[in-house]
Amino acid sequence: MSEALAAPAACAAAPTSTAHPSTAPARALPPHCTFEADDWHRLSRHWYPVAHTDAVGEAPFKATLLDENLVLYRADGELVVARDVCPHRGVPLTLGAHDGKGVVCPYHGLRFGGGGRCNRVPSSPDQAIPAKLHLTTYPAVERYGLIWTCLAPQPGIDPAIPRMPHWDDADFQQIVCPKFDVAGFAGRQVEGFIDVAHFAWIHTDTFADPDNQEVPPYQPKDTAYGFEVDYRSFVGNYPIGVDGRAPGDFEWLRHFEVHLPFTATLTIHFPENARLVIMNAASPVSARQTRLFAPIARNFDKHLPVEDVHAFNLKVFEEDRLMVETQMPERLPLDLTLEAHIPADRSSIAYRRGLKRMGFGDFFLV
Repeated sequence: MSEALAAPAACAAAPTSTAHPSTAPARALPPHCTFEADDWHRLSRHWYPVAHTDAVGEAPFKATLLDENLVLYRADGELVVARDVCPHRGVPLTLGAHDGKGVVCPYHGLRFGGGGRCNRVPSSPDQAIPAKLHLTTYPAVERYGLIWTCLAPQPGIDPAIPRMPHWDDADFQQIVCPKFDVAGFAGRQVEGFIDVAHFAWIHTDTFADPDNQEVPPYQPKDTAYGFEVDYRSFVGNYPIGVDGRAPGDFEWLRHFEVHLPFTATLTIHFPENARLVIMNAASPVSARQTRLFAPIARNFDKHLPVEDVHAFNLKVFEEDRLMVETQMPERLPLDLTLEAHIPADRSSIAYRRGLKRMGFGDFFLV
């Protein structure tokens, strides 16, 4: 298919809120950064989940985002997300412990409380604590059962955390699935999530029909945060083995909302106004490692064990793993002339073009 045919006409205009000019001096890249410098700085302006809300208490919790090692903890009634480095002699605070008033560095006992402020230097208890001993902190927002942060928030711009339909609706059950680690680039994982042509080849042990391979036409449309797609087909979404719950002629609607760069939500319209919403939030640990967070909301089967939802969701993502981890090149080719395309690729083409318009390059240093 030619590039002209592959390009959705509605995706010609650039999104208005996905790329922000940098108003602050560019900070140094993390040690051993796996991203091109320009790509890292662009990515660092966006919000990503780094942990489940219920996984972080007072004790220091380790996370990594865009090659930056982070420490998360709670102190003085607030959540702290900070660089995992003691400003005194560079020891990771995740090696320390919480003493009830803050996280204590295991090397010299410096303690850090709310706001990442150093509140104790044991070797000089009577001296004023200089601001240089406070941690480098990042904003933290708890939403959808996840902790979100941004390494380079833009002054005057509200947090652009992706929207999840129905999460706050009283009729819906909220489920936070266990994290899922992928040895691949976040962009590859997201593109796989929005791909509708692979159902009949990859997901035949979970929900898809190997004999239902055709992809009906669909058309992505631009939004302020990326694009959205309504995909209608006769591919069901009940687990294999569950029969008689949808009429044979039922047309399933899958509504995708893609929030650039690495988050997408899928709302599946079941029979009798039932809805299932899955957020696919791909958090880039590095250019070659992704930690996937997947909160779910549904208004049916709420009596069934949550563990069954976890297990089914894990099985679906496991089916995708081999494809995502073995695709070549490892990075996502944003130059559309480097690969061939078919009509079913309209979402992935819209995705790549959206990233390209944001100014991203090859995403890798080496």
